[in-house]
Amino acid sequence: MRRLLIVDDDEAMRRLFRLNLSDNYEIVDTDDPEQALALAMEHKPDAILMDLRMPKHSGLGLCRALGAINKAQPVPIFIVSGETASEVKQSCKEMGTAGFFEKPVDFDALRVSLSKVKRQTQVPRAEVRVQIRVELNLAGTDSKGKEFKESTFTENVSVCSFLCALDATLENDSIVEVFIARGNGQCVGKARVMRSEERQGASSLYAFRFTEKTGEWILQ
Repeated sequence: MRRLLIVDDDEAMRRLFRLNLSDNYEIVDTDDPEQALALAMEHKPDAILMDLRMPKHSGLGLCRALGAINKAQPVPIFIVSGETASEVKQSCKEMGTAGFFEKPVDFDALRVSLSKVKRQTQVPRAEVRVQIRVELNLAGTDSKGKEFKESTFTENVSVCSFLCALDATLENDSIVEVFIARGNGQCVGKARVMRSEERQGASSLYAFRFTEKTGEWILQ
């Protein structure tokens, strides 16, 4: 059975998708755009149905991130939104989305569009990098031997690594503990500094690679 990923913060809307499409499709759904990236990599859906307006994330931004994951074998993304402005529809079209459906959804028309989607093949994904901004807390020892704990945001992530800026000065090969700031702030593992880049008048940029994982990372 073909698989759909539904990304919408409206629980009632996700139930409506299940009610209308679960006879012919396996449905994976989430209200969390950050989780959507991991689900897309894990379940490899044949198509993605996505709202444009969600808390903390723009649907257009998520389209770009999902597109980065699937460059080798693009997964069709259908926008399902209450937006009616022609400028929004044009932006979606320019980004290469497969279709735009206004709410309330014409499910007959949506089924026709989905029936034209070709089945996707598996794509190597271990080192695919996704540009996404997720808040982390990093803790460890800086280059002067002083313990630190600092909040930062990722600039990109992969299954095994991430890039972020820090005020703390770290040596290459030093190890930090990595915490996801949202939710219960759980520790997701330890990561090693692989390289750093000084930026004039700003925090230094660090590339980290996990040495061990003890919790659920952004991408699985």
